[in-house]
Amino acid sequence: LVAEVKGGGWALLDFAPDGKSAVVGNYVSVNKTDLYRMDVATGRMTPIGDPRQQIAYGGARFAPDGTLWVTSDEGSDFQRLGTLDPASGRFTAVAKEPRWDVESFDISEDGRFIAYTVNEAGAGRLKLLDTRTRATRTVSALPAGTIGGVEVAPWGDVGLTLSSARSAADVYSVNPKTLAVTRWTESETGGLNPKVNIEPELVEVKSFDGETVSGFLYRPDAAKFPGRRPLIVNIHGGPEGQSRPGFLGRNNYYLNELGVAIFFPNVRGSTGYGKRFVALDNGPDLRENTVKDIGAFLARLKADPRVDPARIGVTGGSYGGYMCYASAIAYGDQLRGANCVVAISNWVTFLENTQSYRRDLRRVEYGDERDPAQRAKLLAISPLTRVSELRIPLMVTTGGNDPRVPPSEAEQIVKAVRAKGGTAWSLLGQDEGHGFSKKANQDYQFWTSLMFWQQNLLGK
Repeated sequence: LVAEVKGGGWALLDFAPDGKSAVVGNYVSVNKTDLYRMDVATGRMTPIGDPRQQIAYGGARFAPDGTLWVTSDEGSDFQRLGTLDPASGRFTAVAKEPRWDVESFDISEDGRFIAYTVNEAGAGRLKLLDTRTRATRTVSALPAGTIGGVEVAPWGDVGLTLSSARSAADVYSVNPKTLAVTRWTESETGGLNPKVNIEPELVEVKSFDGETVSGFLYRPDAAKFPGRRPLIVNIHGGPEGQSRPGFLGRNNYYLNELGVAIFFPNVRGSTGYGKRFVALDNGPDLRENTVKDIGAFLARLKADPRVDPARIGVTGGSYGGYMCYASAIAYGDQLRGANCVVAISNWVTFLENTQSYRRDLRRVEYGDERDPAQRAKLLAISPLTRVSELRIPLMVTTGGNDPRVPPSEAEQIVKAVRAKGGTAWSLLGQDEGHGFSKKANQDYQFWTSLMFWQQNLLGK
């Protein structure tokens, strides 16, 4: 044991070249991470910079010469790649991407270049930075998709995984001199032909207050499914998450076999669009603005000549599950059903019953139920409080051992909907947690959801 810390946000990021110290991060919130230099022999933690500052750091790696490279939003709306002086805490941006976050990076063993990824409106872009000249080159031969697991091999090639609409997750390498790309794997897809999968299109709209919000729309093949098609709006969780173009897995069944379009929105509060955007939903007073973003998307999608405005449903998990309930309440006259998974139904009971290690972190985002004014607002915007306005068919899925959103959140809204004569399907995975992980349970959930949509969206 080197050091004992309190809280669940700590991570060892990298060891210094001499092995005597390491850089350690403490994740406080999406807008703040504190960095420390830890003495390996004594466990002593020395803050890097001023912990009172509101700075979010991403990765941190030591170069062979001892230079500490990090990603940081200091002085910018976005995460930038640069150097950090452990003694003074001074950050110097080097790779200054104009609009987007630098997500991950790795340093070559000789320290001559850094491979890093940029999140451009959800799509991943790989770039190489010459640490001497500060020149950058973009690897353009990779397919469109999301990039992860970037590592520089001892011999210099850059390894990575890439997920796209037609590839679940495959391994690629890049020659740092020529930027030539080599694909090493072909993901197994159970006999299905991934080439028929649909590439998404980016949809941008102006919300009620002029804020631009965007998402990814997957359309079924127009030749196979002509005319206006039903649509499912699938809202991500987090709320500091982001829907990105990638492999849809089971959801391809809706597109390829049923002709159902799927839209993945990134409402305000999503990551990937800068720290200003991610803070636009903070606290109970701003929470419902995210629901208004869904209203703006619905207006745009209903006007689409290939979307059937009379057959639209909504789904989402965790925080996206709250959004699922809230959208069903606010736009029930425009929706045919809501399939809400591990969803928050009452903000106060959620904050009181979620695991203690997560409670303060969630209060930073959602509000503090111990404050009377915030408690009143949290109750006012809770779906359970407005259950009389929930008039469309509902499906509620929860895990019996969920430490984040306890099953009581599902039980109480199902009971309330049924008490008022509404329709509420209920699926409880007694041996599951925050989302179903066992294949047999995943299969059961998928087919039950399919039955729900066939009955309420497809009219079968």
